[in-house]
Amino acid sequence: MKTCMKNVLSRIRPGAPEKNGARGKRAAAKRTAAAAMAALLIVAMCFGLSGCTSSDPENTINVFNWGEYIDPDLLDQFEEETGIRVNYTTVSTCEEMYAKIRSGGVSYDIVVPSDYMVSRMAEEGMLEEIDWDNVPNAQYIDEDFRNPEYDPEGRYSVPYQWGTVAIIYNKDMVDEEDLGGWDILWNKKYDGQILMFDNSRDAIGVALKYLGYSYNTTDEDQIREAAEMLKKQKPLVQAYVMDQIFDKMENGEAAIATYYVGDYYLMVDELGEDSEVELGFYIPEEGSNLYVDAVCIPKGAQNKEGAEAFIDFLLRPEVMAQNTEWICYSTAEAQPENFCRRKCAIMTTCIRRAMRWISLRRMSICLRTSGRFTTACGCRF
Repeated sequence: MKTCMKNVLSRIRPGAPEKNGARGKRAAAKRTAAAAMAALLIVAMCFGLSGCTSSDPENTINVFNWGEYIDPDLLDQFEEETGIRVNYTTVSTCEEMYAKIRSGGVSYDIVVPSDYMVSRMAEEGMLEEIDWDNVPNAQYIDEDFRNPEYDPEGRYSVPYQWGTVAIIYNKDMVDEEDLGGWDILWNKKYDGQILMFDNSRDAIGVALKYLGYSYNTTDEDQIREAAEMLKKQKPLVQAYVMDQIFDKMENGEAAIATYYVGDYYLMVDELGEDSEVELGFYIPEEGSNLYVDAVCIPKGAQNKEGAEAFIDFLLRPEVMAQNTEWICYSTAEAQPENFCRRKCAIMTTCIRRAMRWISLRRMSICLRTSGRFTTACGCRF
């Protein structure tokens, strides 16, 4: 197992696809996008097109990204500004992304793998080097995200969004005294009320931290021990989920889940202030991960210049701010508070800054007990 992440905080993350049910403007946008995609598929069938190719590759880019991981309005804006059409396809896991690109059966110009997969794809010659002369807005990337361990020379990737994994819980179903660490996921008191990652990389990472090991361990005995802990946990688990977590937690069907902080804010946003279901979250005191999803150009992309124009567009500060507010994750741009307005966008960025000053244990306590705390950079949530 190759490690391409810092020892203190690992980096892993799949996306958060659209769930069934209303999401206000987000749901409407998704339905509109689905209708548009259906129309495009019909046209493609009529003209005998296949995969993600286009009859005019110089005026089209094919994007392979997580579901619910870009503001659809920005795709329209990019097309209007550049005249470049965007074909947008969603992916469920990094492994699925890797397999499709590796097979060579489809052609993409933009992919958004997680950091560990960036490293693997770069080593296997699956990524194009980015021409930074075509991406002047790279100047706005925060220094903390430049030349990361998974791309040490900064040749193949641009940081897109980042986040961390936390425990999400129903405040009416979980006792305050049980909060604090990863051990709550093995607490027999919540038998049948626990939701666990349906994702081996995330699940193993959680078990490793519960045991006091690094997310990035390559010790086979430690990994086996983590696997055994997951087997012991299985009888307590109601379901192994990814995007299904939204319905289950918002409807009060489960007490505890481990998932991504950005998606916690999506849940709270959907529930609204008048909801009878009240959710909370905390970062376990043993520590958690820090993942980065990055934008890359696959080897052999048909429209590399168009892909670089798209990357430069995404890095424009006001565009990144709008996208971050819609996604509810965190931007890798410097000084996002100059552009972001929505609480969740600023909050997760402040978490990164706060990590420089206080321990994860202290932060988890602050978040859990007060729901508000002032970070070192002065932001309050």
